Amino acid sequence: MAAITIKDMSVSYNKGKTFVLDQLNLNIKDGEFCVFLGPSGCGKSTAMYSIAGLLEPYAGQIYFGDTLMTEMQNGKKKTFVPPQERNIAMVFQEYALYPNMTVRENMAFSLKTKKVPKEEIDKLVMEQAEKLELIPLLDRRIAQLSGGQRQRVALGRALVRSPQVFLLDEPLGNLDAKLRDQVRYELKKIQRELNITTVYVTHDQTEAMTMADHIVLLNGGNVMQEGTPNDLYDHPSNEFVAGFLGTPQINMFDCRVEKEADGLALQAEAFRLPVPADMRACLQSYIGKNVHLGIRPSDMELNPNGAITAHVDSIEPLGDAYLIYVRLGEKVVVFKYAGETAPAEKELHLEPNPVKLHLFDPETEKRINA
Repeated sequence: MAAITIKDMSVSYNKGKTFVLDQLNLNIKDGEFCVFLGPSGCGKSTAMYSIAGLLEPYAGQIYFGDTLMTEMQNGKKKTFVPPQERNIAMVFQEYALYPNMTVRENMAFSLKTKKVPKEEIDKLVMEQAEKLELIPLLDRRIAQLSGGQRQRVALGRALVRSPQVFLLDEPLGNLDAKLRDQVRYELKKIQRELNITTVYVTHDQTEAMTMADHIVLLNGGNVMQEGTPNDLYDHPSNEFVAGFLGTPQINMFDCRVEKEADGLALQAEAFRLPVPADMRACLQSYIGKNVHLGIRPSDMELNPNGAITAHVDSIEPLGDAYLIYVRLGEKVVVFKYAGETAPAEKELHLEPNPVKLHLFDPETEKRINA
């Protein structure tokens, strides 16, 4: 297996006039499950294709371990190892299986082209088929399989080659919700068992949060933040990260920082919150100015003495919780309530968790509090 190091990589489709990726620097550890996450057009698939060698960057370097795979300078190659020599395996949203072949033949195909001995091919195919629960399906043709079964065949075909890097581009996009959950679990389990360095591209934050050891959140060709799922969720470095991660979305408020006799307060249009003692130092330079306050829907609770008085607009049951849409002045925000029954009152008093407030500079949109 191999770690992946990317240094100052830029990708341009018009000879350096504009950049899809701009000076990307990244370290993916050996055996790590790294997810490239972001909206459509952010550059996540471009980064993966560059790692695979399917795309030549405009500038920068890519290493697998200590081996230089790509080195480009102003659109010119200095070093470039072709894809077939990088010992990688890729799985796409479209499975690209051979419909006239059986499952066994699909899984064995790449090994046959490399002239691997038949006994070794049979052994490798059976090992992966057992892990992916494909043994009963080995003699079926692709047309006889469901979407989830086809996806597992595509994974098996990639894994039999024992690649040093595993690349997956939105591989669960064509599956229904139930099957997506199942295959997601199986894929993460296999990755842990094989300890294979994996790069996974998705726009689905649920996939990223549940599967990743390391998330790289991209937007507009730049890394907005990288780290563990908990790092990005609990300490978003800017408003984009805070808004992109979390379902429902974080509630954002425009607040003025004001002095009080015993500290500071955040004055919004419809409520006033005392600033927790450990956040006062970072807000000293904002006294008399505005900041943006983020509160996640699950970080508020009902409290008769709560600082926020809200009027219920609508309620959505989730089975194990309720999403309660409430009106604060002219603004509608959402509160996630985990009680057994929805509150009957039309007016609610809410108290945010003081240790889970997110403060951002309104001009730079960068995080203020640690």
